[in-house]
Amino acid sequence: MSEQEQGLTTIWGAASHQGRRRSLNEDGYLATGRVFFVADGMGGHEAGEVASAEALSALSGLADVDRVEPALVEAFLEIAQQRIRAIETDSGNAPGTTLTGVLVDEREDVPYWLFVNVGDSRTYMMTNGVLAQVSVDHSEVQELVDAGTITMDEARRHPRRNVITRALGAQDGVRADFRYIPVALHDRVLICSDGLTGELTDEQITTILLEQPDPERAAGILVDAAIQAGGRDNITVIIVDVTGVDHETLGSATAPRPGEEPDEDTRPREEHDARSQGV
Repeated sequence: MSEQEQGLTTIWGAASHQGRRRSLNEDGYLATGRVFFVADGMGGHEAGEVASAEALSALSGLADVDRVEPALVEAFLEIAQQRIRAIETDSGNAPGTTLTGVLVDEREDVPYWLFVNVGDSRTYMMTNGVLAQVSVDHSEVQELVDAGTITMDEARRHPRRNVITRALGAQDGVRADFRYIPVALHDRVLICSDGLTGELTDEQITTILLEQPDPERAAGILVDAAIQAGGRDNITVIIVDVTGVDHETLGSATAPRPGEEPDEDTRPREEHDARSQGV
């Protein structure tokens, strides 16, 4: 689908599948001309699909806002948090969801990507044929990688690779990471649940993105490839391409302004620890 907003022309495509082993797709996505999010409902919880749907429903209101800033996004995230916490389940377990994606903002008449992330779903950006992960996983294995205890390759096989440290709804508070990057012509943004990155390496994803210029087709091929590789989880992909920009910008990522940078089944660390202790 093609959209033109704020002097920016984008074309995007999306695909989602429950995978080979799941009877229910707990993923969801939101895609408009300026707001793109993927939410992955917590697989080990009741009402994971309701949690992801509530989060995306709450954030859909951002599409009607002229200017988006981290403080405003945080207010919408708080609404999502309250809705998810209000979901009733038979067992009383709190449902939850990850959330990752990007919004189009404008700073001094220059278009910017505003990246948002909570959890271990991922957002990437491809520039000049190079794919780079923009979001940082909120997971135990990412903490081990950051500490130098394990490598990224070891993280893909680690027994606690699905234990996340942040999620909407599963905790009392919510903290999102924000990052601004100037928009440039021919940027390609990939937003996905961990059902994709759990099956395909960044190198495999890059090859498909380079071979498939149409975002709708590329999204479908990525999902199909993840299914063929095992399809152990729900898989959701959004691809956004910039095909026109009135104010062409150059340069690298800008640092967030002061106060803008908070610090198979996905489940929060608290639940994993409680289960491992027999609670």
